[in-house]
Amino acid sequence: MEKRKRGLRSVRTLTTAAMLTALSVVIGIFCKNFLNFGNGLFRITFENFAIILSGILYGPIVGALVGAASDVISYFLSTQSFAITPIVTIGAALIGAVSGVVSHYIVKKEGVLRIILSALSAHIVGSMIVKSFGLYVYYGWGVLVRIPLYTVIAAVEITLMCLIFKNKAFSKLLYGKGEHK
Repeated sequence: MEKRKRGLRSVRTLTTAAMLTALSVVIGIFCKNFLNFGNGLFRITFENFAIILSGILYGPIVGALVGAASDVISYFLSTQSFAITPIVTIGAALIGAVSGVVSHYIVKKEGVLRIILSALSAHIVGSMIVKSFGLYVYYGWGVLVRIPLYTVIAAVEITLMCLIFKNKAFSKLLYGKGEHK
């Protein structure tokens, strides 16, 4: 079995990363416009799903790039009038980077444990700590309600990710014809 290319030079990696960025942006804009509460600071969103997936599939660099690009693009396309917050963009990049580091350097064995630890670590560091801190700096203490909300969102995203990785069609797409693990 030939090993998959994971580097930025692979056309497959670049196109998949671009599609995951677009998916994150679309989910983010939908949630910012339709599922937000508290004047837009709290929202139910699954935009990190695609960012975490990019980190798990292609490593921390691609994951960080997808996270940062998703945040910046969704900011420019959103109808909300908040200023761009660099700390939140760093948090989005960390979501992809942390999921990539955990899945490629800490828990190398493929399986449910790798997905759970990668996604949970990414949510704790990127969403619950860095993004919440960034929003706190700009908007005040009210954003700390995000932490329990993201605990539930993380559980839903982890469950969906485990189901997707168990899907044979997804596995075939990732590893090629007849090479699923």
